[in-house]
Amino acid sequence: MDYVDQMNSSLGMSGLINITIVLICIGCSWWALQELNLEKLLKRPRSAQGKLLQILFSIALGYQTAKFIIDYFHWSTWLSGIF
Repeated sequence: MDYVDQMNSSLGMSGLINITIVLICIGCSWWALQELNLEKLLKRPRSAQGKLLQILFSIALGYQTAKFIIDYFHWSTWLSGIF
């Protein structure tokens, strides 16, 4: 039973780290997208729809960035099996 508890603890910690990485990347994406000039792309960039679009862009970009970082970390740990 000790092995199961250890495995659950490891999975829980991995999940917490992944969630943290995703939230940090979404925050960085939101911060970076603040520099985007939406006035040229949208009719009313300050409207609720404009802000929602910016939030959705932030989530999409942040998630993809976090997925790359997490995958890169996993791939780099797999390389230790070669050497």
